[in-house]
Parts: sequence; C-alpha cells; structure tokens
Amino acid sequence: MNVIASIYFWVCALTALGGALGVVVAKNPIRSAMGLLLLILSVAGLFLALHAQFLAAIQLIVYAGAIVILFLFVIMLLGPEAATPTDRRGLATRVFGGGIFGLAALGALTLVATAMRADNHPLPFPTPAAGFGGIDAFGSILFADALVPFEVSSALLMVAVVGAIAVAKGRQGAGTLSKSEQEAARIALPSTSQSEGGEAGVFSHEIHVRDGGDHAKEHSA
Repeated sequence: MNVIASIYFWVCALTALGGALGVVVAKNPIRSAMGLLLLILSVAGLFLALHAQFLAAIQLIVYAGAIVILFLFVIMLLGPEAATPTDRRGLATRVFGGGIFGLAALGALTLVATAMRADNHPLPFPTPAAGFGGIDAFGSILFADALVPFEVSSALLMVAVVGAIAVAKGRQGAGTLSKSEQEAARIALPSTSQSEGGEAGVFSHEIHVRDGGDHAKEHSA
C-alpha cells in the first residue's frame, strides 16, 4: 500500500469515526443527521478503496440519497427542537453493554494490528479479479450463493412492516393508551374531551373560542 492509498484510507476512516460520534453525541437532530451523512460518504469512500464500485454507488444512492432525506423529513415534521425526555431507566445496563462492545472492538483491532505486523511483514492481500466489485460479480453472488439469505431478509422485512402496521393500528384511540399517556395527553390538550360518538380519538380536538362576552363557542374538529 503506497503513501497516497494510506492517506486516503486514514482520512476516510477518521471521517467515518467522526461522523459516527457526531450521530451519537449531537443533541440537535439536524446535526445528528449530518453526522450520519458524513459517515455514509466515508463508508462509500472505503468501498471505493476496496474496488467495490457497486457497493459505493448503492451506499450513496440508497443511504445518502434516500435514508438521510427520510430522516430529515421526519425531523422537520416533529420539529428540529423536538427532544425526548430524559430516561435513566436501565442506564447501568446500557453503560455496561456499551463498555463490553467497546472493549471487544478494541480487542479485535489489536488482534488485527498484531497479525498484520507479525515479524514486521504485513499480511499479503491478493489482487482482486478484473470484474470484482462490479454489478455482474455482485449479482452473480447475490442470486446464486446468497439467494437464500437474501430471500429470508426480504421475508423478515415484510414481517416487520406488517407488525409495525398492526401495532400502530392497535394503539389508535385514547382507550388503548396507558395511564401515563392519557395523563400526558390531558396536560398537553386540556380542552380535549369526548367526541360525538362518546369516545375520544387521537385526532379529535375541541377548540374553545371566546365570543366577546362570557359565553364560549365550542367547536369540535
């Protein structure tokens, strides 16, 4: 590996690490999304270094061009300043799991570095074939040796979509909300009451408009 290739690899690797840390550390969701975009671009650069041009293009088209845009739409709908309440439940478990993962990653990197520098001779990497990383080579492997895992992953995604729809449909209406959620809804919307059918829904609101005097007009939406 020559000097230019080494510099290119370390720039992409450090940029990917910085983007990943930005996703986790940033409190502003817009900055977190920009960190994710930086990570995706860096990973695409690493794919190019491995002569995997097709994976680099898919990384840019699917993730940078679709997933990040979807995240930005969701952030704009919720509001850039929207933040979840602080939840310290299970903090010790999360810290312990993160520490174990970090130690495992550090150990793996140490083993790889030790193996590459054993006897002061780096591990030889074979020269890739002429069609390696292209659409033809990727498609032949995907629809031959990896056909069963590919179809299983498609089935898992379909099951996840059906499950998400079932959960979202089952939670519509105030009757299916928990006590804490109902209390939070009453605090956030104090004017919300029962709809005409006798049962308040998620999208039922009542707006009270003052009309000059002491009388109030009640409009149900």
